[in-house]
Amino acid sequence: MITEVIHAIQDDYPDDFAWCYGCGRLNTDGNHFRTGWDGNKTVTFFSPTEKYTAIPGFVYGGAIASLIDCHGTGSCSLALLRKNGFEPRGGQEAPRFVTASLHVDYVKPTPQGKLLKAVGIVEEIHPKKWKVSVEVFADGELCATGEVVGVIMPATFLKK
Repeated sequence: MITEVIHAIQDDYPDDFAWCYGCGRLNTDGNHFRTGWDGNKTVTFFSPTEKYTAIPGFVYGGAIASLIDCHGTGSCSLALLRKNGFEPRGGQEAPRFVTASLHVDYVKPTPQGKLLKAVGIVEEIHPKKWKVSVEVFADGELCATGEVVGVIMPATFLKK
C-alpha cells in the first residue's frame, strides 16, 4: 500500500498556478497536497496537525473539504493529461483546473493523528469539465465523501 505520492501533478503546475493554499508547491504556508495515480484511481495523502482541530482529537471539517477540493482538481488535471497521452513528470505542462462545484458529506468524525487518504474516481462529463468522486479514509475507515466538478481554468484567471 502506498502512503505518499512520488510523481504528483502539482509538480507539473507552472509557477503562476502553484500558489493554492491547499496544493500549491510555492505557497510556504500551504498544505502541499500531492495528487497522483494509484492504478486507475487517484490518491492524495494528508497528515493534519493540531492546527486543524475542530474539537480535541478530531479534524476540522474545512480541512477535509480543502483536501477533497484540491484532490478533485488535481485528479481532473491527471485525467486530462493521461487522456492526452502523458503522465506527470513527462515534460508536458499540466492542464489547469478550477473548482466549479464542491460537495462534501461527513460520514463520521475524522480523528487527528492519522494519515488521511483521499481516493478519487474521475469521469469526463464534457471536453472542458470533469467530475471526481472522492472518499477520505483514516486508518481504512471512511470519514468523508465528496464530489468535485472541475473546469479547465479560463485564461482570464492569469495575471498579464
